[in-house]
Amino acid sequence: MSTQEVVICNHLENDLQKALAKCEHDKVFVLTDEHTHLFCLPVIDKFPFLKDAVEICIGVEDIHKNLETLAYVWTELSTKGATRHSLMINLGGGMVTDLGGFAAATFKRGISMINIPTTLLGMVDASVGGKTGINFNGLKNEVGAFYPADTVLIDCEFLKSLDRANLLSGYAEMLKHGLISNTQHWSELVGFDMDHIDYVHLQRLVGESIAVKERVVAQDPFEKGIRKALNFGHTAGHAFESFALAAGHPVLHGYAVAAGMVCELYFSHLRMGFPKDKLRQTIRFIKENYGRIAFTCEDYERLYNFMRHDKKNGAEGQVNFTLISEVGDIHINQTATQDDIYDMLDFYSETMG
Repeated sequence: MSTQEVVICNHLENDLQKALAKCEHDKVFVLTDEHTHLFCLPVIDKFPFLKDAVEICIGVEDIHKNLETLAYVWTELSTKGATRHSLMINLGGGMVTDLGGFAAATFKRGISMINIPTTLLGMVDASVGGKTGINFNGLKNEVGAFYPADTVLIDCEFLKSLDRANLLSGYAEMLKHGLISNTQHWSELVGFDMDHIDYVHLQRLVGESIAVKERVVAQDPFEKGIRKALNFGHTAGHAFESFALAAGHPVLHGYAVAAGMVCELYFSHLRMGFPKDKLRQTIRFIKENYGRIAFTCEDYERLYNFMRHDKKNGAEGQVNFTLISEVGDIHINQTATQDDIYDMLDFYSETMG
């Protein structure tokens, strides 16, 4: 898999012009959703070098991250003159960069792509690392491809217009990066004041978070080994996300991951001896900022079945987890029984209230 350049922007116009110059192209397409069309496209469409760019706008939220929307993007590219030498700029959050990335990976067997993530989740997770895809058959990210953008441009100015819920959604992935990296980074993250945001401090934390992911991806681009560290919190988290989506009450990805980290930190404590003080401190931060995902004991079997369908599981059908014995001390390919998972769900319900 080819590498991508991540640029922490000081001047978006200059940085985007340089990124475009790196990729020979005959035509530029900009993928937006209904929100980024209104709030983010005006930031870049005034740049002279984008005066002939063609916009493709899709619906907002994860509900549109599907085959129908993907087909619409393919159709727009085809009917508006895209060739194998065209380039797509994905301007949006994780849904836009995931779906747009998959569209770019598959149209004409692959066209050049630049990601400009406009949400915190997009910056620290979805746009970096090369994973693209869509939801399919009721399952999260069931179909996709590894296809890194040529360049990812990070401009934290976009975050100033982001609502609190979406900011917290991205911050959950940063907290995960802290837990799998080092105690100093984790401690800064759980101590960050989400009620009075210092955006200069946040930009530094974003850069450190991206660096954590880049280091892991560079070691294992196709998720054969250590890249599974990035799945911490996601086995349970994706189950919560799929459960909420199926119930017609979707939750933001980071909120599901935060819930998943509560479960998997508890299991890490039981199985690997993760320290109780750090368990409590992390869960306190999650409880204060994310609240509780609603489910009852009658939903355990359905949540367990969602976990059984997770892509990270082995052929034998066991549910596979990434666990940590200490901040930064990672143990991949740890399996859990149905009783173990029910115990995690009990702990989440009792702890989160």
